[in-house]
Amino acid sequence: MSLSRRKFLKRTGQTAIAAMFAGMPSGFFGGAYASDAPETTQVRFGIIALTDCSSIVMGHELGLFKKYGIDSVVSKEASWAVIRDKLSLGENQATHMLLGMPFASTMGLAGSPVKPMVIPWLINRNGQAITLNNQLKSAGVKTAKDLKPLVDKAKAYAMWIRYWLATGGIHPDKDVSLITIPPAQMVANMKVGKMDGFCVGEPWGYRAIQDGIGFTAITTQQIWKDHPEKVCAFTEEFAERNPKTVMAILKALHESSIYIDKMENRSKVAEIVSRPTYINCPPEIILARLQGKYDYGDGRKEQDPNYMIFADRECNYPQKTFGLWWLSQFRRWGMVKQAPDYSGIVKKVLRPDIYLEAMKEAGVTPKVQDMQKVKFFDGGVFDPNAPEKYAQGFAINSMAG
Repeated sequence: MSLSRRKFLKRTGQTAIAAMFAGMPSGFFGGAYASDAPETTQVRFGIIALTDCSSIVMGHELGLFKKYGIDSVVSKEASWAVIRDKLSLGENQATHMLLGMPFASTMGLAGSPVKPMVIPWLINRNGQAITLNNQLKSAGVKTAKDLKPLVDKAKAYAMWIRYWLATGGIHPDKDVSLITIPPAQMVANMKVGKMDGFCVGEPWGYRAIQDGIGFTAITTQQIWKDHPEKVCAFTEEFAERNPKTVMAILKALHESSIYIDKMENRSKVAEIVSRPTYINCPPEIILARLQGKYDYGDGRKEQDPNYMIFADRECNYPQKTFGLWWLSQFRRWGMVKQAPDYSGIVKKVLRPDIYLEAMKEAGVTPKVQDMQKVKFFDGGVFDPNAPEKYAQGFAINSMAG
């Protein structure tokens, strides 16, 4: 049976179109290709030599970033100031960071030029310790109240130690000198007598005990169980221009964090992150507290149920509560002169929307909670619905007037 010219052209045209689309990758619509690939495939991650950099390191070492299309480079930096500056300048595209730093950078506080940053991912909970030297141990110091009579001799560092000192009636801005030392240099500085104590993430608290120069007075998880610790931060500009890149990074971090929180994997994690490229510390010193085995260096030993976690208990969700508490501490210690725009700043910096979208793409449904009251070891309670009232409720503060 013969075909008319019109029918032939119609039929062959359909065949040609079908063949053309059969050769196209999925995601091609209307002449445009909707790719899921990261916009930026070369990503440099900044880290500080601390155990809580592990999910970034393991994401790199296990090939998880590569799995999601990211060619990762991990760059160990010398200090938190360098971490901030390299992210701000675009030399690093993602970074291991203290929770308060993206807020300070966004607000232009603590010597930071204004550079908006976002937190779509909390790396870990728990894992810092306040370490004091053996002279203070010999003097019988066990609590902040014990330290008060000795404040002319005691030196210290950072936000957690501010809270702890204040519970003992010690004003951190008036009664002691606070100095900034890179984490990996803290043990060496205490060893030569340049400071009497420090607050830092592991493994340096335990390293001071193993070196016989100090003891752990208190861990930060004893101050606030499951407190937020480090974050994975991006500049706001990078996150807006590279949403698929950020999604890929978060999905890789999710798999890495799950891997780390399986206790049978923690020996391997300690071995890898202990390498000179990363922490440069004997793996057994890292592993002990990574497994929750706490020797405080003053006769106390325990299996801490609240050791450092990277995925458990919805660890990675960037809760608004955490940002509100941190801003309340900026206010308490005079880093802002008036009540900040608590909800506006938290909404700008903490990005649970990005986190939830990444988990949706990963097929994960988190059971998240937020705006819950927080209880502290001294009986204090933080209500995230009233951060300014909380900030003004402390007898010891550095507020103007």
